[in-house]
Amino acid sequence: MSTAVPVRAGDEWAGADPYAVALCAGRGPLFLRRDDGWLLPLEVERWCRRADRVDRDVLDRCEGAVLDVGCGPGRLIAELAARGRTALGIDVHRTAVARALRLGGRALCRSVFEPLPGEGRWDTALLMDGNIGIGGNADVLLARMKGLLRSGGLLITETDPADVDEHTQVRVVRHLGTRTAGTSFPWARLGTPALLHRAQGWETAAHWTAGGRRFVALRSRSASSSAEPPNSTAVITSQRPRDPCADTPVAKR
Repeated sequence: MSTAVPVRAGDEWAGADPYAVALCAGRGPLFLRRDDGWLLPLEVERWCRRADRVDRDVLDRCEGAVLDVGCGPGRLIAELAARGRTALGIDVHRTAVARALRLGGRALCRSVFEPLPGEGRWDTALLMDGNIGIGGNADVLLARMKGLLRSGGLLITETDPADVDEHTQVRVVRHLGTRTAGTSFPWARLGTPALLHRAQGWETAAHWTAGGRRFVALRSRSASSSAEPPNSTAVITSQRPRDPCADTPVAKR
């Protein structure tokens, strides 16, 4: 298992043009491709729709201020905003962030491994849609999430439907026959047993299956360092690029 996580892990994804094209179209096909040719279909259509019943059930479980890590086109933070909840999405892809802003959510174009608003004060953090894979090292990502949450904070993670614990290199591709596209980057896939095994220093709050998707809720045991509160002005941004499909920069605050 690789233990190296780049300083700005996920930036390779940010440069993956097929992803931007798919988000602008609101549909795939889109895949993560391992070097051995194995393909993981990405559910672009679902990500670009409004939150569905399964998503809403997850959001019902959220406590206090919510940080959505790898928010993509923003269906979850838009739903939270519609409920009047304090929520922030972060994503390394500015096309995704721009779409999230247009839906009415609050979002920043930033990696989870960069400094973030409200570190150590978030009540709930989300790793949905396979985002436990960010950085290619689940142990490092779980440690980072603990630092973002308040003591006793809640982490809700969507796990892989299969019983898998995989850390590998992938590329984003649009077609089944594509062999190379963009730069490869580290990614991970974890099923529920693997995540529970790796969740040292966390208490298991719940795990469940809904709509063919699997989830685990973990609660942080240790205190996190204090930082600015999640409802500070640093969290809130109303800047909306005029043309999100033109790769317009989204301000980082």
